[in-house]
Order: sequence, then C-alpha cells, then structure tokens
Amino acid sequence: MLQKLKNAVNLISNMGWRYVSFRGKHELARRSGLLKAKFPVNPSAKALPGLAQWKSSSAKFFFQDKSTVQIPRIPSEQLKERFKNFKAGKLLLFNSNWADLGSNYDWVTNPDTNYQYNAHQHWTEIADYSKEAGDIKYVWEKSRFSFLYDIIRYDYHFGQDCAELVMSEILSWIEHNPINCGPNWRCSQEISLRVLNWTFALFYYRESEQLTEAKFSTILQSIYWQIHHVYNNINFSRIAVRNNHAITETLALYLSNLLFPGIADFQKWSIAGKQWFEQEIAYQIYEDGTFLQFSMNYHRVVVQLLTWAVRLSELNNDPFASVVYDRAAKSLKFLRVCMDNASGWLPNYGANDGALFFKLNDCHYRDYRPQLQALASVLSVDALLDNQEDSGWYGTADIPGKSSLHLSANCYSFDEGGYYIMRENEMLTFIRCGSYKDRPSQADNLHVDIWYKGENILFDAGSYKYNTDDDTLRYFMGTASHNTVMINGQDQMKKGGRFIWYYWPKKLYALLVETDRTIDFKGAMNMFRHHKKDIVHHRSVTKSKQWAGWTIVDNFEHLPKDSTVEQLWHFPMVHCSDLKLEVFDAVGNIVEPLETGGWTSSLYGTKEAAKQISFSTSTNRLVTILKIKQ
Repeated sequence: MLQKLKNAVNLISNMGWRYVSFRGKHELARRSGLLKAKFPVNPSAKALPGLAQWKSSSAKFFFQDKSTVQIPRIPSEQLKERFKNFKAGKLLLFNSNWADLGSNYDWVTNPDTNYQYNAHQHWTEIADYSKEAGDIKYVWEKSRFSFLYDIIRYDYHFGQDCAELVMSEILSWIEHNPINCGPNWRCSQEISLRVLNWTFALFYYRESEQLTEAKFSTILQSIYWQIHHVYNNINFSRIAVRNNHAITETLALYLSNLLFPGIADFQKWSIAGKQWFEQEIAYQIYEDGTFLQFSMNYHRVVVQLLTWAVRLSELNNDPFASVVYDRAAKSLKFLRVCMDNASGWLPNYGANDGALFFKLNDCHYRDYRPQLQALASVLSVDALLDNQEDSGWYGTADIPGKSSLHLSANCYSFDEGGYYIMRENEMLTFIRCGSYKDRPSQADNLHVDIWYKGENILFDAGSYKYNTDDDTLRYFMGTASHNTVMINGQDQMKKGGRFIWYYWPKKLYALLVETDRTIDFKGAMNMFRHHKKDIVHHRSVTKSKQWAGWTIVDNFEHLPKDSTVEQLWHFPMVHCSDLKLEVFDAVGNIVEPLETGGWTSSLYGTKEAAKQISFSTSTNRLVTILKIKQ
C-alpha cells in the first residue's frame, strides 16, 4: 500500500495535476455513460454540399485531380507486386509482414489473434488492450487506409483506372463500421488518418465516373461524423495523450473546412483546429528541433503531418504562425543529422510502431529520405538529398531551395532533447543523454548507437509490439534492449502499467566537444532512483579521428553495496568480423564477455534473434575499447 502511494505521488509529480484530474474525470464520464451520450449512434443525416458544389469550390489540394499530377511514370515491379497482393486479399501490416485478410474482410477481426470485435458496440465500451483480443493496432491497420497509396500509385504509374476498387473499399468500411461503434471508432488519430487518406483519394478521382453523387454523399456523411467525433474527443489527445495523436487530430480538424468548404461546423472546428495545431507544434517540438516522444519514427510521423499542413495552408492562402515553420525546419535538421548517409536509415531509437501514414514511394520503410526531402521541398530548403517521388505528389518537386542544410560539422548537440551526434566520414555515433519534462516510453538513457559504412553495428533493439507478454514487453521497453548499463538487473526507471514509468532520470550534465584528434562526449544521469535516489551514472565516449575506434567509460557514484553493474551491447547476428571489443574494470582487470540471447525488432510485429553481449563487474567502473579494423 505504501509503495502504491509513493508511485501515485511520483506519477502526479511527473505528469502534473492537469493530466491526473483529466484522466479521473474522463474515466468517470466513460463509466457513467456521459461520454457515450456525446457520440450518437445512427444520427440523422446532415445537410451537406453535393458533389457538384464540392467540385466547384475554392478548395485547393496538392493536385486538383488525376490529370494534373505531374510525376515521371515509373512502373516498378515492386509496386506491381504490392498491388497484386492487395487484390489477392493481402495487406502489408506495419510496413513489415503480409497478412492474408481475404477478399471479404469484415474490418473488425484481428488478423493476429482472429478475435472478432462487436461492430455494433459503442466505442466507449471497447478496451484498447485485451489479452483475448490482442493488439488492437492489427485491426486499425487496414482501417487507416494507408494502403490507398499503393493503389493510387499503381493507377498512375501503370496507366490503370482503380477508381472502382478505391470507392468500393471506402464504402465497404462505411457499411461495416456504424457511426461511433466498433474498434475503428476507438482512436481519434486513426479516424483522422482515415479521413485524410480518403480525401487524397477523393481529389485524385475527383473527375472519375466512379465518384457519383450517391457515393460522394455517403462518403461525406461519414467524414462529417468522423470529424465530429475528433472534435468532441480532442481533449483526450491534447491532455491525456499529448503526442503525435494530438497533432494528427488537430490537423484533420483544421483541414476539414479547407478541403470541404461550405459546412458550418467545419468552419468552426477548422478555426479551433488551426489554433490547437500551432499550440501542439510549439509544445511538442522543442526549440532545438527534437520531439517529446523521444522516437525517430514518431518524429517522422510529425514530419509528414507538417508537410501536409504547410503545403495545404499555403495553397489555400492561410499560412500558419511562424513557430510552425521554425519547428518544421529544426525537425528537418535534427533528423537529417541523425541519418546514415549511405542507407537513409536512422537509429531504431524510441517507440516504433511501423507507422508511415502517406507512403508515396518504393523505398524501404526505414529509409527517411523521401519524407525529409518532401518537407524540405515544402520549406524551400535543399536538404542534400536526391529528389524523391513524394515531392512530386505534393507538387513541390520543382520548387528551388532558397537555403541549404549544411552538414559540414563533426559534432552536433541537441541539449533540450538530449541527443549528441558525432558525424565523421562513413561513421555516425548517436548518444542519448536527457532529462524528461514529458513522458518517456523507454528506459534507454546513455544508449549509444554506432553506424559504420551504412551498417548499424551497435543498435537499439526496437519496440516489437505494444501488447504482448510482460517479459517481452519489459525487454523491448526496458534498459535490457539498449546499449547502456543496468544495476542488479534493474531498469533505469520503475515500470508501471502500459506506457507509464516512475522515477524519471535526471540529466546532470552533457557536453560534446571536438579536438584535433578526437570527438569527446561526457554526460551524467541521476538514474535508478527507485533503487537508491542518489546513484549517478557518468558515461564518456571518445571517438578517435585517426581510426574507427571508440573508448567508452562508465563510472558510477553512490552505488549500493554488493551491486552488480552490467554493461550491455547489441549487435546484428552477422556483424562486422573486424569489430573488436575489450572491457576493463576499475582496477584494470579484463572483464570477460557473456554472450546472451538478445532480440531485435527492426519492424513492428517482427522479432529476430540478435547478438547480445554483457560485461559485469562488482566495481564502479568499466572501460570499453571498441575498434574496427579498416
């Protein structure tokens, strides 16, 4: 009981009274039925503009219809295969694994567990997490309609007409998902994405004979009630969640009136949405360009949302406040600095659920170049990346760069977010050292990622799944899957339920400097505070400029007696054969490695064996020398 009270006090200290009080009121409203009453089932149809009125409106999109798209047609075999799989009833889940959903998928069955949700149960009565149902993201995946981009791109590049297929998928979803019922109404972000993706399709097939008055009316009615849902539940995302969900939802609200003008509610919701979007961008993207979710992939999600936001606001003569442009440009720089030049990949750092909302190219999911180039072109910045197909779809491929993103330095510090990057020749060293003012998802401070000639030779193990067995969840979210140190087998923070951590680490200092011969990082964190409140972990990383070598020193203050310090390193199963690793303890003794079975999840829902090596000592110091023979 005492420990629960301590945890509660720590939670309030971390999250604040606004969060805690809102969660309490929200749960009371859900249980009492008050929340349910705000979201009607089978509502009366709204009087909305017709197809002809929409076509003649002043709404401007990336393109006005299929005929105005101006991109070189490149009918790739990869795109052809993806389209063929979709036609056969298969869907690429989380940009990772193909699942056979069949030709008559009901939209509410989890393909991972075969659990079928009740499509007529009010969304407030459906749990996000259930052992029986499994990970609800498997149900949401098709219903966000990101698969439409494969169909539309196939239509364009192969000179086909897929309008009937696209309309049938949208109408099938509407038929099988009654308003405010079932799992696909559970998450407002998923709703927002679905509306944005439908909108992309509606503009592309704007002049198609398949887009009839009746179909448009049915689709617009559904869009109206989905946006109604987002608006009336927006505080959950803005207060209880406050991450990329809130950015997605406020953007959908803002764009509702720009893209479907003539609806009074949309006008009101759009004004609020724009203001909220600007507030979320200013809060969630720190002044140094880093992002409050401490996740590379979720930051890319925001990059794509910013691309839509900036481009569409300017096309419709309604630009955002300057803070949006500032944070967009700084986000671009941060992610570009963290990118491996050879592959376009970034460290698999932070939560990674496979999200890539608007995939407009054939590149690998982990390749960030298309999305960063798209944002750069919208901002008129030369990001030193090859032009990608995405920019063509946004209508920005030919916009000249007014400024260039120079990456001539060898070291970059992002102090507010807590990231320190060494870039030299074909090597990239990524170090995490930061405090939290916003909720962390993983216990990974002082993690080190190393890239050499396009290979991630020391990596972050990834996320795997958000709903799996406790041991697996603890491994991927915890310290054990990162290149840092554990004490007595404990995480850096105390794990709570779901995405909650107690006793957040505190950064004491961090400094990245360059000399003639080395690049040096030194940082310290107050961690393991649930174990002993004054433990300090110092880590220094020295990178030689003369050769591919790193010296990493871990030193601890105020360790409890009889403590075991365990240093962890994660390698690919087939790693660089010329990689050498030596570790010494505080008195200079060689520490023998212990090779244990580790895991990696490069893509959500996939888990592969990885090489995990640990070095343990009862002293308070470990010195690691890592060399690559060149």
